[in-house]
Amino acid sequence: MTPASARSRADLAALVATYARRTASMDAPETVTIVGNAPVPPDPERAAAIDAADLVIRMTSFAVDTPDAPPALGSRTDVVVLHRGLIASPHTFADYPSRLYLLVEPGRLHWEPELIPDWWPADLGFVPVSNRDFTVPLNDLLGYDPRAAIWSTTGTLTAYLVTELFPKATVRMAGMSIIDQPDQTTFAHAWGDAVRVTEEHRLAAEAALLRSWIDIGKIEVLP
Repeated sequence: MTPASARSRADLAALVATYARRTASMDAPETVTIVGNAPVPPDPERAAAIDAADLVIRMTSFAVDTPDAPPALGSRTDVVVLHRGLIASPHTFADYPSRLYLLVEPGRLHWEPELIPDWWPADLGFVPVSNRDFTVPLNDLLGYDPRAAIWSTTGTLTAYLVTELFPKATVRMAGMSIIDQPDQTTFAHAWGDAVRVTEEHRLAAEAALLRSWIDIGKIEVLP
């Protein structure tokens, strides 16, 4: 890692940490929960565990628990990870001034233009996630040809990002269907319609990497 990359990671970690629920003695979150978009059955213990984390990260068209339904995914959102092609749920930009928005842009390595949809909040501030520091190293771990337009799903990229920024934290994941269903061709969502798994993703490679991280205790999965 170059000195510039190390500084970049340190700066991003410090920024993300400011959005964590923390005590005066903490300089980084000790527990982080990453909530994917897959539907899960109601479970008040899972919902409580998600909301009890120091830092709760959700992505793209995510769902949160509402008073009219049994608890399943918790209600806190500290950080949102999104990309330009997202289908926004009613929760994606709700209360956006109080959250940190991280923009992942792996497609910029290939064909994706530098355009932000004009329907995003006009005053939304976001922080790009460095392809050099995160997307490319993750693609290498997944064994992808750098010349091919192939990259991970947002959930796996978020898991890599968090474990790199906070290597001492307990990182838990929920709503990540690819770990157990790498052969799926559509992603069911807790909010909204299912979407097609697009051609840039290789779910089997991601599932294998995530399971290897589970085996060594790098991440945990909430049932």
